[in-house]
Amino acid sequence: MNEQRPKISLKEGVLVLVVLLAIMAAGIIGLKISPEVPILIGIMLLIFWAKLRGFSWDDIHGSFTIGIKNGIIPLFIFLLIGALIGVWIATGIIPSLMVFGFNLISIRWFLPSVFVVCALVGSIIGSAFTIISTLGIAFMGIGLTMGINPAMVAGAILSGAVFGDKSSPLSATNNLSAAVANADLITHIRNIMWSTLPASVVAFILYALMSQGNGHADLDRIQGTVMTLHQNFAITPWALIPVLLLFICAWSKIPTIPTLFINIVVSSIIGMIQNPELNLVKLNNVIQSGYVAHTKNPQVDALLSRGGIAGMMSTMSLIFVALALGGILMHLGIVDAVIKPLTDRLKSDGNIITTVIATCIGVNIFIGEQYLSIILPANAFKKTFAENNLALVALSRALEDGGTVINYLIPWGVAGAFVTNALGVPTIHYLPFVFVSLFSPVFSILSAYTGIGIKHIHPVKK
Repeated sequence: MNEQRPKISLKEGVLVLVVLLAIMAAGIIGLKISPEVPILIGIMLLIFWAKLRGFSWDDIHGSFTIGIKNGIIPLFIFLLIGALIGVWIATGIIPSLMVFGFNLISIRWFLPSVFVVCALVGSIIGSAFTIISTLGIAFMGIGLTMGINPAMVAGAILSGAVFGDKSSPLSATNNLSAAVANADLITHIRNIMWSTLPASVVAFILYALMSQGNGHADLDRIQGTVMTLHQNFAITPWALIPVLLLFICAWSKIPTIPTLFINIVVSSIIGMIQNPELNLVKLNNVIQSGYVAHTKNPQVDALLSRGGIAGMMSTMSLIFVALALGGILMHLGIVDAVIKPLTDRLKSDGNIITTVIATCIGVNIFIGEQYLSIILPANAFKKTFAENNLALVALSRALEDGGTVINYLIPWGVAGAFVTNALGVPTIHYLPFVFVSLFSPVFSILSAYTGIGIKHIHPVKK
């Protein structure tokens, strides 16, 4: 690698980022096309810009490797989640959860019920992706049958999943935020509730208001869907075993990848016992290509024809190019050129924390990777927090409120692309209804300027 790499100025870094944002916004929002091509155009322009600026081809190619390397584990997890979705449908687990849900949830309180259930289960499991790809699909089916706006249902699912991800000691992002900020995990979780709980209360109230008059209790339609599920799938309480297994693995601190492998195997065994026609060859096809429903009910077929490794490929291709873009922006020093000058000009608690949140959001927009939206600002602002008497848990909370929760709202982000694939709702459509993600940064900034819930290294003299 060329050790004498060109230095990027603040103005140049900002200009590059603005041009990239304009390209992606014009393609995704203006032309309403999928994000891959606008991102590829951005990568192409960055490559030629970097070469004209004097970067070597080794530097440019190396940046691809660095960016993609950061996403290897999430990409592999998505493959397994695709397989799990297919298996859970084929073995009747998701259809069973849908039938149980129809019997338990009232349409009048559907959205707040979805939010609370996903939040409670997510707090125990500690994985938003798992909630979205299991309970989330079941709730989507119930909501569609009840005639509720799918974007609202997706928003309630996501808000609950995000709350669970922020409140669980098993959450990967919670552990990462606390680790990179050198903060105690349990103290971090307690401190983050200053923004998470108010955002969740607002979310619950809004979902309750939205549920009134939204959708209609078409009993014939609901009964028709339930009958279709009974006729085509094994609806049984045994379907709850894989769900309980997720809890057991989470509390046993078994990592995500072995947890998914265990659940796929156990779910497959239960499915083959319940349905002798479901043999190893059919399961192999489901794991590879996903499940295709043939129930003669178009709505059920559309909902339950999904999953499989092949079904995740479009999401993975988007994440792949987004990671490559992020690698270039990081490795060539464009991100550092914009972030570092900010750290020297901040003095008040409110300005510091607001800038960290804004930086996390910016990293999400330009790099699209949830973990990097936590790691990069943490490294950039850790010294600033110490110099201004701000406790490290204040930093870790800002990282969560600007990094973790926002990635679900970025169409080309790792989490945003995954949600769209799993739930079948475009990011732009569900974005206005993910209230926990939208209000967490707001309450975090209010906390910073009012001083409520802000921890300091040494007592502040009043």
